[in-house]
Amino acid sequence: MLRATAPLQDQPILGQVVLGYSPMIDRERVVVATRLTVFPSRPDVAIDAAALLAAVGEVWPDGSGKVSLNVLSETLLHDLMLAKPNANIMVEVPAFIAADIGHSEAIAGLYARGNTLLLKGRPRTELPREVLPCFKHSIIDVDDERRSDAPAPPGVTRQITHMQAGVRTLAEMEASFQRGAVAVLGWPIDDVIKSKGAQRQPDLGAIVELMRRIDKEDPIDRLEDVLKIDPTLAFKLLRYINSAAFGLRVEVASFRHALMLLGYQRLKRWLALLLASASKERDMKPVMFSALRRGLLMEELARASAGGNDEQMRNEAFICGVFSLLDRMMAQSFDELLKSVPVAESVRQALVDNDGPYQPFLEIVRAVENESIFDIRECAERVLLGEGEINRAVLRALAAATQIQ
Repeated sequence: MLRATAPLQDQPILGQVVLGYSPMIDRERVVVATRLTVFPSRPDVAIDAAALLAAVGEVWPDGSGKVSLNVLSETLLHDLMLAKPNANIMVEVPAFIAADIGHSEAIAGLYARGNTLLLKGRPRTELPREVLPCFKHSIIDVDDERRSDAPAPPGVTRQITHMQAGVRTLAEMEASFQRGAVAVLGWPIDDVIKSKGAQRQPDLGAIVELMRRIDKEDPIDRLEDVLKIDPTLAFKLLRYINSAAFGLRVEVASFRHALMLLGYQRLKRWLALLLASASKERDMKPVMFSALRRGLLMEELARASAGGNDEQMRNEAFICGVFSLLDRMMAQSFDELLKSVPVAESVRQALVDNDGPYQPFLEIVRAVENESIFDIRECAERVLLGEGEINRAVLRALAAATQIQ
């Protein structure tokens, strides 16, 4: 299912760091960049900043989408700033480093090259005069936020706009924007199920895009890419094709099989009926961003665990990941949802019982999303995967998601 990105396999840098990621979401709930958090595996090992940038560049090449690097090593961050990253790479600089005059030249040089610089945290001392104009936004953790929801007093202008980090709920995201944040960093998905009383409908844009690709007679894999982006649309398709009205004698549990059985004309007719109830709910954009990457990362973890030889395992792992947020999207429990759609027993175990062979992979995905080095290592040990294998899976999944979207 996944477009291979084999060159990542040969990069030793991926065995020297631990990676996590989260979305950067603007006021319109659009994911405008991915935040990639980089932990050195061992503080006593020097890491080649140029090699790290080369690995990042395979996912986000120059001129493509934006990535914000959150590097948790002062030495590596300084080396990275001197390594001339591509212009689409944003660099987060902790306040204590920005205040250190020893880093001023590197910061100014990066700014002169056109990179966006983000000031992370509140400075305890005044920044050097030549450094302050280099920063476009500051990043303030939601737990450290001291702003009120009221607008700034008349005559008060903040020199640097701010982003809010550590956002986990829709309520926190909305409060951050009310306080003037230009974007939030985190996963505002914990309370999605509580946000609306009714069941969420498939995204209008996904339906229209799928119909457009049908009109062009695109191949099945191009149609399947759209289903990967909107799990609720994929769920409804599987439920429809397995309904008694459709009259199949076998259960269909894969998106590709469903598309092939339905055919282009019947698929288009079914999509036309969905248009009337399609959703434009913008708060769902972050959860859809997460669901696609969860599915792709679960697939890659299964590939690494099975040596790439078990296609059924990879397909089931993908379904498990991409459906792992359906309870929040559809405002129903997994136990109820999966009664109407056939999935492998191992997928049901992971989503309903928090058990089975795919549950450890799902825990790795959550740890990577939470950018927790200790949880990532603990979860990786349970499935006997090394840090390098986890990192390759993360970058391949992020690269595939970029291609799909």
